[in-house]
Amino acid sequence: MQSSSLPSHWNLDKILDDLNDAGFALIDEVYPNEYVQALVDECSLHLEQFRAAGVQNGVMSHIRSDHILWIDGQLPIAQQHIQTLKHLSKVLNQAFYLGIKEVEAHFACYHAGEFYTLHRDNPQQKNDRMISTVFYLHKDWQEDWGGQLRLQDKNDQWHIIQPLPNRLAIFQSDLLHEVLLSKQQRLSITAWLRRGNSIWNG
Repeated sequence: MQSSSLPSHWNLDKILDDLNDAGFALIDEVYPNEYVQALVDECSLHLEQFRAAGVQNGVMSHIRSDHILWIDGQLPIAQQHIQTLKHLSKVLNQAFYLGIKEVEAHFACYHAGEFYTLHRDNPQQKNDRMISTVFYLHKDWQEDWGGQLRLQDKNDQWHIIQPLPNRLAIFQSDLLHEVLLSKQQRLSITAWLRRGNSIWNG
């Protein structure tokens, strides 16, 4: 199965099988290098506008220490990634009847020493997030730099996902996961595919 609206090298059959079997999937070499570089440049240009994600109503949370910048129309390069995720949403809706209707996303920056402890993006189905995605932006990454995504799949098996450049991680938003402490600056786009009134049937 392929879609003319998605990169032609994406193996959608494998993505759908992995999501159905384990609740998560990985895509490597997602975009051409020129586009990834443009994303990195756009992200880096706005780093001074990032805010501490753990601050809510002036109170600092102890579960996360990363910094974020929500993506809007003022970030046209990142908007192209959002459009790709909207096309992916249509494929997932056809396969799993998720009722996804919108995408929300932000740039994320983990400075050295920053982390995000165990959590779910959609605890007890209390919000409309059905699918979570993380696209890794940094140009280079080494395993001993940390920053991995640690994820429990739908079969209760744990996985350590390396934040490799130009990799997209896709997973059910109700799965337990965390970002391990990073030892280098780690850049990404985190996005959630949100539903109307349907539920995950995977």
